[in-house]
Formats: sequence, C-alpha cells, structure tokens
Amino acid sequence: MTSDDTAPAVPARSIDILAALNPEQTEAVLALLAEAARADGQQAVSEQGRLQLRGGPRVGVRHLLLTVQDRLVGYAQLEDTDPVEAPAAELVVHPGHRGHGHGRALGNALLAESGKRLRVWAHGGHSAARHLAQVLGLTLFRELRQMRRPLTDLDLPEPKLPDGVSVRTFRPGQDDEAWLAVNAEAFAHHPEQGSLTQRDLDDRKAEPWFDPAGFFLAFRGGELIGFHWTKIHATEGLGEVYVLGVRPGAQGGGLGRALTTIGLRHLAAQGAPTAMLYVDADNKAAVTVYERLGFVTHETDLMYRTES
Repeated sequence: MTSDDTAPAVPARSIDILAALNPEQTEAVLALLAEAARADGQQAVSEQGRLQLRGGPRVGVRHLLLTVQDRLVGYAQLEDTDPVEAPAAELVVHPGHRGHGHGRALGNALLAESGKRLRVWAHGGHSAARHLAQVLGLTLFRELRQMRRPLTDLDLPEPKLPDGVSVRTFRPGQDDEAWLAVNAEAFAHHPEQGSLTQRDLDDRKAEPWFDPAGFFLAFRGGELIGFHWTKIHATEGLGEVYVLGVRPGAQGGGLGRALTTIGLRHLAAQGAPTAMLYVDADNKAAVTVYERLGFVTHETDLMYRTES
C-alpha cells in the first residue's frame, strides 16, 4: 500500500474493476509499479500479485484500475481465496499523482468490493500508507520482517542432517505434487504460502530466476519432509531464503537449520554478496534462529485490516 491522500480529489477520476487484464493493461500496471518502486525503494505489490497480472482470470482475484483522463495512475489487487481470512489487497498510486485522494479512492473501492472485510499490505510501512490505513479505519495486525545478512564472510559449520535424512535438488514435474503437499502442511496457518497451487508453482518455474539447482529437498527414506527453495535477485545482488519449510512431525531435530545452512552456502557460491528472507515478527522461534545465523532486520512490511 503506497499512496498519499492529503489533498482534494481531482476531476475525471474513474475506477474499473476487472477479473483479468489484457496485455496492454498488464504492461501499463507493470510500468506503474516500476515507477513507484524507483521512488519508494521497494515494490508496492508482492511477487504473487505481480504474477497474477498475467495469464487470464484467476479464482478470487480482481484488479482495480484508477485512471485520470484515460491515464493509469493507480492500481489495486484484491484476492479473496482464503476460506477463513478476509480478502487481502495491495495498492499503489503513481509517485507523480500522489496527494490527490487517489489512494483513499482505491481504498474505499476495495472496502466496497470486499464487503468491508479487508486486509491490506503496506510494504515498507511508509508514513503515507500508515496514514491511509487510519483514514480507512483499518488497524494493524501483522508485521512481516525482511532480514538480511552478508554472505561475503559466510562462516557456518557443516550442516548436520538428522539421522536417516538425505538432501537432493528439486526435479521439475517429478517433485511438484509432493512439494505442494508438504508446503501446504508446513504452512497450514500461513495465509499466502500454504495455499499455493500447481498453477502458482508453474508461474514461478516459468520465471527467469527459477533454478532447480537452488531448490533443496530433504527426504527420510522416500518421504519428503522438508525443503529450502532459494532465489537469486541478480539486479539487486541478493540471494533469498525464498521458502523454507519442514513437515509437521519432522520439526525440532535440526533439519530447518541444516537446510538453511545448505541454502546459504549455495547462495554464497553463486556470488550473491547478501542474503535476505521474510519472517513474521511474531514467529519468535524463527526470528531467534535467523538472528543466531547473523540476520538482522532490514525493513518491515505491515498488514492492516478492518476490525469486523
């Protein structure tokens, strides 16, 4: 959520709500996101949200395009796929068009579209986004930390796998079903990660950054019990602990730490000078593990929601 709604609205503003974007609209939204990212220092819409711009309609996903005199100056995405939680949204206003009430207009449209049951991300937690959340009557309820550590001085001990556990890399097509099942179990209480589908996995496998050599799977016998999927952000010079999961019942034996170490060593070997990861601030156990591995908080994303 990136905007500023302190000034009066301008005329000729309209908001279209669509189930899918055509190629021209997709490119316009991507250009808007790029302009905002250059100004704000981070993306206003998550990777999942950006992937959902393409490929036609997706169940539960709607796109809100705010135009002024036929020019796209604001975008929001609403995803209503969680069977329990309120619909989740992200929104952005072009840096050159902030201060005209566009953020508030998009926020009100999201509230109306969601039946006033809404969760909204504010990536980076900027003051303008916090103000907009207050104006819309939303309250803070989730804090997601981005943590980083240098890899240039990586000095981690040899990973010690639990007895009977072996690790190999992901085999696209062959391991998809098993990975999706373990991912769903490991992140059963995570509103985004735990709901990934084959289509979501295919979207990521089609991305230029995807490399199965950095996607590590842990097996006990023939059973998949954990994984560490890494990612290289070449432009930013970052290696990411993209997704790290251990199947319930296999936790507590040091597998998570061993998989983390394997992935960090891989990222360092690829020449990434810095590692990053995301973790919920209230996941004290995970935060402690990462702090012991040398990670410190770099920035924070905030999620707000309606009280109902």
